[in-house]
Amino acid sequence: MSNYQNPQHYPSNSVQMFTYVDPYVYQTLQTVLGKTIVVQTTEGSIRGILRDAMPDHIVVDVSGSSFFIRIQNIVWVLPQ
Repeated sequence: MSNYQNPQHYPSNSVQMFTYVDPYVYQTLQTVLGKTIVVQTTEGSIRGILRDAMPDHIVVDVSGSSFFIRIQNIVWVLPQ
């Protein structure tokens, strides 16, 4: 059995992934599903229709293209 199939044999310096959930942001975004929003992220802003809100990301439709935005990267949201 290789080291990758048995987690007890992972090297001590292996990478672990963590996702932080902001339940208040997630709950608030659920209330504006299907509405046009402006989202300010750490990289810039985007305006479109909020199609889905998950605990770790949202999906914003901009002219037929879906943008997946991590909730960790959201600075603010403005419903229109």
